[in-house]
Amino acid sequence: MISGQRATARRGITRRALARATRIVWHDLKVVDLHRSGREFELMGRAMGFAALAMLTIFPLLVVVAAAGTVTHHGLAVWVVYGMGLTGPAAHAVVQVFNAPARVLSTTSAFSLVLLAVFGVTFAGSVQAEFERIWGLAPGRWSTMWRQVVWLAVFVGYIYVSASVAAITHDSPLETALRVMVAVAGGVAFFWWGLRFLLGGRISYLAALPGALATVAFLAGLRVFSALVFEPLIVTNALTYGALGTVLIVQSWLIGVGWVVYGGQLFGRWLHDVWLQAWLESRRGRPGRGRGASPPPGRGGLDAVSGDRSI
Repeated sequence: MISGQRATARRGITRRALARATRIVWHDLKVVDLHRSGREFELMGRAMGFAALAMLTIFPLLVVVAAAGTVTHHGLAVWVVYGMGLTGPAAHAVVQVFNAPARVLSTTSAFSLVLLAVFGVTFAGSVQAEFERIWGLAPGRWSTMWRQVVWLAVFVGYIYVSASVAAITHDSPLETALRVMVAVAGGVAFFWWGLRFLLGGRISYLAALPGALATVAFLAGLRVFSALVFEPLIVTNALTYGALGTVLIVQSWLIGVGWVVYGGQLFGRWLHDVWLQAWLESRRGRPGRGRGASPPPGRGGLDAVSGDRSI
């Protein structure tokens, strides 16, 4: 009986400790606010929209750009394999599906290139609109469309450079170091600059930095997840469903990319509003407002971020 009472007491202590830890993480650290922001933003639904739009607009453009490159031999397939961290049979299955024929450039007309560019700008506009919603900013004016064009060009260039490192180094000992350097430094720089550029400088550099760091960290995690989960699924689906099975897994990976890009910005805004903003205001001798004073995504909040309504 005594041992049973002791076991009951231990279970009670464990439950109280778990309840306290949950309260600290969920409420004291304001993780509940981050969860609420993701739910209000409808993160998974918008990630699926990101994946669908990327497959329809960005992939055709990347096929042409990759085919025009001189450092790769399998075009877009090399970029997809690199982004997903695939090796062996899974990489071979992706190459079979996304390997562009050598005549892709000769059969692409000027009108097709214009259409591809327009579709790519549509994708950039969609990303800008979601970033504005996350940060509670008013939609940008149509006259700022040139920002989307520049952002798209830099985005394609970043992907090209990142995926071409292995081909340039020819599997030398420097390959791993260069890939990590380009992926981390280039990724942080692109997402840090890209957010401010698309939003016309309506948020500060300090506010943009946490989202860029979080996005790169999440992308690294997605690459590990892809190598562990998507790689065997590609092999299985390729044997069962053929090329369609491979495309479905790549589409699932794109959903993960959309989740990471938008989720990284949600995390960056939460970190800025809850911690950085309060820290800055405490250093200025004012009490921090914290996340509670900041409206959720898509409901205003211009003054909470920068106070600048102009593009």
